[in-house]
Amino acid sequence: MTKHCCTLMHCDTMVRNLLPPMRAEMVFRLVQKQGLSQSDAAKKLGVTRAAVSQYMSRKRGAGEVEISSELDLMIDRWALAVVTGESDINLCDVCQCAKQKTPF
Repeated sequence: MTKHCCTLMHCDTMVRNLLPPMRAEMVFRLVQKQGLSQSDAAKKLGVTRAAVSQYMSRKRGAGEVEISSELDLMIDRWALAVVTGESDINLCDVCQCAKQKTPF
């Protein structure tokens, strides 16, 4: 097991507070920048088209989170991973990146 300097409480807070706005931004980029239809984005993410629509309108994933330039790049990598089906990022990468700039 990999040793990390975080706790379950850090991960829980990150999953509840940081990932939803990041996911909303990632979905926005899939549709607006990558050119996926909302239906295609929904299929790739395993959610409904209505969920994608809610992310796009920020009814889901709305939050007051400042996204650092490092997290911005992580969101781009995440969107690309959804499009290509190949990912080299995991939750710990996002958490470590967020802990550098975001006190949570």
